[in-house]
Amino acid sequence: MSHHIVEVADLHHTYPDGTVALRGLSFRIVHGEAVAVVGANGAGKSTLLLHLNGCLAPMAGTVRIGDTPLTRKTLPHVRRTVGMVFQDPDDQLFMPLVYDDVAFGPLNLGLPRADVERRVMSALATVGAAHLRDRPSHRLSVGEKRAVAIATVLAMSPSILVMDEPTSSLDPRTRRQVIQLLAGFAHTKIIATHDLDMALDVCSRAMVLEAGRVVADGPAGQILTDEALLQSSHLERPLRLQGCPVCSAARQTR
Repeated sequence: MSHHIVEVADLHHTYPDGTVALRGLSFRIVHGEAVAVVGANGAGKSTLLLHLNGCLAPMAGTVRIGDTPLTRKTLPHVRRTVGMVFQDPDDQLFMPLVYDDVAFGPLNLGLPRADVERRVMSALATVGAAHLRDRPSHRLSVGEKRAVAIATVLAMSPSILVMDEPTSSLDPRTRRQVIQLLAGFAHTKIIATHDLDMALDVCSRAMVLEAGRVVADGPAGQILTDEALLQSSHLERPLRLQGCPVCSAARQTR
């Protein structure tokens, strides 16, 4: 299944204001891998993800999805293969009603109305948002918007799922639903996140970005428990591994 593979080679990107966001990133992700991309704010995580479905074009280096290099000509094919969930759901929702937002992609694929209906309701049910189908998108809570934004991508049945901070602003129950959803997605997943507990739950591999470079890449259980690495990259261990602060304080006073 070569179309599930993501390969990035010597990728560079500088924004118009002169900010250098990516400095020669290279990596390869194969079919079925679940990869967490972690790093402090400004490390380059969102910029990297925006290159994976062509929202940003490489200034230098290459992005390949399977056997297809990402170019202007191949952009429609790549965007059918790579489903992108943006960090801000307002960047993804623009139709009057939730149903219209989730149906937009499948309709543009030219699918029959019956297939569109099936995809929309299946995607909404998967994220626990079927009851929102007739609600105006702009009147949803932030958590509801994020759930619907994920549904818009699931309705396209992508081979590769790319998500930027998917659990941000979610209540605990919805966060758990998203984690279960991601764990059940059988194809390739690339997730930029500050939620390192979620990364441990969902991802078998983690890449640490710092100042636009990959400074570590390996098994998630190893990377996300490396105290020295996390501290040098301005990250903290997952909460579940930090222990109880009250108990720790009590032990220090003995």
